[in-house]
Amino acid sequence: MKYSLRPYQQEAVERTVKHFRASQDAAVIVLPTGAGKSLVIAELARIAKQKVMVLAHVKELVEQNAEKFISFGLKASIFSAGLKQKSLQQQVTFASVQSLARHTDKLNEHYSLLIIDECHRVNGESTSQYGQVINALKKYNPALKVLGLTATPFRMAMGWVYHQHYHGLVRGNADAPFKKCIYELPLRYMIKHGYLTKPYEVDAAISHYDFSSLPSDSFGRYSPADMNTLLKNNTRATQTIINHVLEYSQTRQGVMIFAATVMHAQEITHYLPQEQTAIITGDTVNNERDRIILAFKQKKIKYLVNVSVLTTGFDAPHVDYIAILRPTESVSLYQQIVGRGLRLSEGKEDCLVIDYAGNGFDLFYPEVGSKKAASDNEPVQVLCPGCGFANIFWGKTDEQGKLLEHFGRRCQGLLDDGEGEQIQCDYRFRFKECEHCGEQNDIAARQCHHCNAVLADPDDKLRAALNLKDALVLRCSGLHAEVINAHKQPLLKISYFDEDGASCEEVFNLTNKTGRFIFNKQYSQRAQPGYNPTQWHSAEQVVECQQQLVAPDFVIARKSKQYGWKIADKLFDYQGHFRKANQLSRD
Repeated sequence: MKYSLRPYQQEAVERTVKHFRASQDAAVIVLPTGAGKSLVIAELARIAKQKVMVLAHVKELVEQNAEKFISFGLKASIFSAGLKQKSLQQQVTFASVQSLARHTDKLNEHYSLLIIDECHRVNGESTSQYGQVINALKKYNPALKVLGLTATPFRMAMGWVYHQHYHGLVRGNADAPFKKCIYELPLRYMIKHGYLTKPYEVDAAISHYDFSSLPSDSFGRYSPADMNTLLKNNTRATQTIINHVLEYSQTRQGVMIFAATVMHAQEITHYLPQEQTAIITGDTVNNERDRIILAFKQKKIKYLVNVSVLTTGFDAPHVDYIAILRPTESVSLYQQIVGRGLRLSEGKEDCLVIDYAGNGFDLFYPEVGSKKAASDNEPVQVLCPGCGFANIFWGKTDEQGKLLEHFGRRCQGLLDDGEGEQIQCDYRFRFKECEHCGEQNDIAARQCHHCNAVLADPDDKLRAALNLKDALVLRCSGLHAEVINAHKQPLLKISYFDEDGASCEEVFNLTNKTGRFIFNKQYSQRAQPGYNPTQWHSAEQVVECQQQLVAPDFVIARKSKQYGWKIADKLFDYQGHFRKANQLSRD
């Protein structure tokens, strides 16, 4: 049996060959769920001149990739305890990373290429199972080429799996497991060209869960205990939602329901037809899991409820209804869940997608790569004033689509360094300035990346000021600029206001070099959305364009017998434990 690659699959293969001919850097290919990664893997393994290892994290993927390869009349070994085979004899081996990590002593030959399916699970640690296999293979071939494939190169708990993207932008850290993404195919392309089923997204006019009322960690995740408490108080909502699922699933072939917790999943199954329903969790034993999945694929079961276990490595093309009853931390995870229902299948016209958890993600959103801090945030494009790169950050827009605010920190653009390498643009939209050398650092940094000095914690500054009797801490909600002493030597007065109308002010003399330097150091490097940073030369210029100025989040002033309140410090781009102006509560 021969096979032919789709155009995008062929391009992915060609990009891989071109990359590894020029570089030894580990690379990533990003293909949406249902794009046929197994065919790309098969072609790369077929054209390789030396031994190839293909890793996956679950036996289903090992079996799926191996069967696809063997179905074309090609020979392959399988090394997986779950599949009861442990052979490395053939040129191409499909292996379970868990099984191979326990037998690295058997990796005593030269392998030219390691392919890792679902590579977003690789964390780069040498002691991990992936790290153990990579280290073992590199003992016999230090120039081992490593290629990862995934539909979700970003996970909130781990970040981006690669450092640079071939479109010229920075994603993950420099020490990310993979150096570069060499090919990426948008989900929209797949649907538009008929390679995936069209999603039919419905906004159900019934009660939704509101997980946003719960506290989340820095990765946007909620604790199971908190979710169980909320869901326990919303049993009526759960029953209403499942009744809605039953109504809308009457003409559907296969329904996948994604629950928030095990307790939640058990409640959901209570409202579904028992003879047509099954549940899979992380505690489901392998034999039982295999039996349930087989029954679902054979359509003996219609409703499959799961808790965080079938988002990857699961292939049931007949699924045509995705019911999301859990919070999702990122666009990538949302797309991965919906992708379970987008594979093509005979008689399948579309896939119904209903988000009952109010996640607020658009299926075609680009991945931003950070926590979505508020439900009304959306991906926005922000041009870098330094290099002109079009960044994608979380932000807010008005009804006309005009940018009101964005939460980006640093430009993600890549620039040539003149020596054949690419470096990240150093423009920062938000930053913490080192008091020792003046260098800009990320707002979460604890140590200056330039001089290694310890950076002052803004919370420590606020606590210290609040404990002083002669200090004023102003939670700044805005500022106003005006010219004073206009007939003699014009001076610039900046007044800062809090939510209750309290204020304090300071004066700058922009007629001399020192005064301009001090003012520009604070206000020329930040600008309101829609404006570029401006170099300020006169008080009149500042007053005329004061709408461009970014106010500090906090102003700290000390009592002076001669001048009243004298400003001692200003905190910009604050992220900490204290509430900022116009916030109902701390994030």
